[in-house]
Amino acid sequence: MKKKEIETQVSNYLMEHYDKLYRLAYSYMKNQEDAMDVVQESAYKAIRSCSQIQKEGQIATWIYQIVIHTSIDSIRKKKHEVVGMEEYQEEGRKDHYEDVDVMKSLSILSDEERSIVILRYFEEYKLKEIANILKESENTVKSKLYRALKKLKIELAI
Repeated sequence: MKKKEIETQVSNYLMEHYDKLYRLAYSYMKNQEDAMDVVQESAYKAIRSCSQIQKEGQIATWIYQIVIHTSIDSIRKKKHEVVGMEEYQEEGRKDHYEDVDVMKSLSILSDEERSIVILRYFEEYKLKEIANILKESENTVKSKLYRALKKLKIELAI
């Protein structure tokens, strides 16, 4: 595929699926502005390096990888910036993930486990697609998903 063609397809995908990408970023960042920053930075990275894509079918998983990695990088960066300060949570912020107990429970999971749960149950991806996004085998994703669900079950039962 030609570079201009790929760039157009990546741009179209970003615009058509902005809400999904935002929700994924929000699940990590837990803050509207930070989630929008992550999506914007991810879009920039995707468009800048779209020449890495060889097949049209890889665009979605490739962009999801970028959003996940950008979210994790942003969290790491923020941890260094906020050392010693207390965390605060802004009131009145709403997202599509309305169940507060579930969202709080997701915070006990590792980044990878959280990604798998969100991609599977909130974004409704198949295990094979999640495996492609995370560059893991399907069996590894399954075992991590079941481990994460066990943790969530224990957390929500309390």
